[in-house]
Amino acid sequence: MIIGACTIILHLPGVFSLKEKRSIVKSVLARLRNEFNVSAAEVDAQDAHTRAVLGVACVSGSSEYARGQLEAVVRWIEENRPDAPVIDYAIELL
Repeated sequence: MIIGACTIILHLPGVFSLKEKRSIVKSVLARLRNEFNVSAAEVDAQDAHTRAVLGVACVSGSSEYARGQLEAVVRWIEENRPDAPVIDYAIELL
């Protein structure tokens, strides 16, 4: 069993309140859960208005599949959420 974990740092330009940030983050997390069947949550920088740190995890029998799925999550955010550009991400397989 392979557990894939991905930390994604998003930049949220033009966000001036935690309410605006929460709206964007909740939307992204819900779509990731529905599109990719992964677990996802905001894991850090909860008090920063212009930055969000997301944690995404998946379980698979294959390390290649787990890495591919997490890379697809990052690509999906980059392609579908121009309001939340990806600053950096890291994938770890356990």
